[in-house]
Amino acid sequence: MQPAQAQGSGATPGGGNRALKRWGPIVGVAAVAAIVIGVVVASGGDDDEASTATTAAAATTVETDDGASPTTAATTPASSSDGTDAAPATTTVAEITYPLDFATAQEQGLVDQIDWGPRCDTSTGQIAVPDFFAQPCMAPFTGDNGGATDVGVTADEITIVYYEGQEGDPIIAYISDAVAVDDTNGDQFATMEKIIDYYETYFEMYGRSVNLITFEGSGGAADDVAARADAARIAEEYQPFVVFGGPALTSAFADELAAREIMCISCTPGQPTQFYVDRDPYVWGLDGSQAQKQAHAVEFLTKQIVGKNAEYAGDEFVDQPRRLGLLYLESSGASKDLADAYVAAMEAAGAPFAEVIAYELNPATIQATASQVISKLKSAGITTIVFSGDPVAPRDFTREATAQEYFPEWFVSAAGLVDTNAFGRTYDQEQWQHAFGVTQGAVRVNPETIGSYYIYNWFNGEPPPADGTIGLIQPSPALFFAVVQGVGPELTHESFKEALFASDGTTAAISQPFLSWGEDLWPEPDYLGLDDATVFWWDPAAVGPDEVRREGEGMYRFVDGGTRYLPGAWPTDERLFDPEGAVAIYDTPPEGEAPPTYASPTGGS
Repeated sequence: MQPAQAQGSGATPGGGNRALKRWGPIVGVAAVAAIVIGVVVASGGDDDEASTATTAAAATTVETDDGASPTTAATTPASSSDGTDAAPATTTVAEITYPLDFATAQEQGLVDQIDWGPRCDTSTGQIAVPDFFAQPCMAPFTGDNGGATDVGVTADEITIVYYEGQEGDPIIAYISDAVAVDDTNGDQFATMEKIIDYYETYFEMYGRSVNLITFEGSGGAADDVAARADAARIAEEYQPFVVFGGPALTSAFADELAAREIMCISCTPGQPTQFYVDRDPYVWGLDGSQAQKQAHAVEFLTKQIVGKNAEYAGDEFVDQPRRLGLLYLESSGASKDLADAYVAAMEAAGAPFAEVIAYELNPATIQATASQVISKLKSAGITTIVFSGDPVAPRDFTREATAQEYFPEWFVSAAGLVDTNAFGRTYDQEQWQHAFGVTQGAVRVNPETIGSYYIYNWFNGEPPPADGTIGLIQPSPALFFAVVQGVGPELTHESFKEALFASDGTTAAISQPFLSWGEDLWPEPDYLGLDDATVFWWDPAAVGPDEVRREGEGMYRFVDGGTRYLPGAWPTDERLFDPEGAVAIYDTPPEGEAPPTYASPTGGS
């Protein structure tokens, strides 16, 4: 296995102003749909070389009925005469203003006067879980948490609704059946319950527990009417603080929830920035926006691909100057707007598309569509197809291209799940040997050693019921609980937003993407997570596991060990199809990213 290379100039910035920003919510997610690559929680810590970066918000002080803050005196564990811990004796030394993370407690001289409990590793100041990106320890809360602070939040509970699409939805089945993902809604509900248990065990909840409600959608992934009806029912019947998930192909669900002032995470397909601005602070995502994905693709294409011959295409094109054509999925008005923006961006960069074709995801007509599309691209002399669509259609498009003896380059334009081995293996391999692209997913690591599957197994002593989709289920609660413990007792939709917008983002890594929210990195406010990207190419001869741990032939190789770049930092040197330094999967985490080791709560290792 090739080692990871040092990160390039686009490497994630660390730290920030710790005087203003002291805690670290955030998750890293690799793909968002029927299957995913993985997810981890990023860490907090000091701004020095020996620690991971922190994000933070100013400490939250909640006014109680008598006007006092819900502070509590720190306690000092007492010791018996033989040096063993005796029953703790409470000693008033200072009042704590919540939230209080370990690093801040050190600065205030309170660390040794607080009983951090077994969930905290006081040698690192981080939660004692086998996760390199573990969150900082938070001082255990006592006192008055302020009671009901927002809809779905009482003194004792936070109500969360976990949404899963209708079992047997034909469009989702069409996508997931291509890679034989067989997790049921029941499997996913059971997995989410255990994930919630994990976070409640290790994260500070300020006296509240989770009231988890599982909900199955009443309509298909693209059914606007059913989506609105489901959102209305959830808001009226359950009145949650937050909803995890939503229909995969309509924004109506998120729109209805926001109108009723209910927050949701990963509840809509990607929308233009204004959609989120207009529904602030109620709609949040983890995957990058389509506009952000396009920005990466345009920068990569113009710096490394445009103006050169199509050297990775079939024999008929290798000596010809590249001629790019855009093939994109049109599922709504937003799709057309985003495609128009892509076209405009390439024109502005001096590299206009020679052909632009939209297609519809319809299982009944996709074969006929593929025949027409490929014929048109071939007739137009397109050497390089820039693909921005769903993960199933390339199966039909590539088979048709081979049938028509047309062998262009295939550029994967940060298209979700097209960049996974599970789907790549379903495409015509004569075609896909010419495939490369940009992805916001991270280079893969053996799931037995790191990430959501590994952590679930460690905590529960057994694999998750939804072992194929655990990486999809984990991100929303990972983000939510990290923010909750960082916000403190006064949990509201506004304080949630303020915390995310105040954060500096996740720790730089090879094995996980960089995520941030706010107004610092992109030209417009960012309500979505993923920010950086890397580049890969398809190796049809590589052998190894796919994203659901099935051994097989054909894998993506990540250039330069999976080095990641933020916008504006892509290099000009091109290393596609160069095996030197390219990695398909790490057997063990990249150097410096291995998680610490702790005994499992179930008694294992």
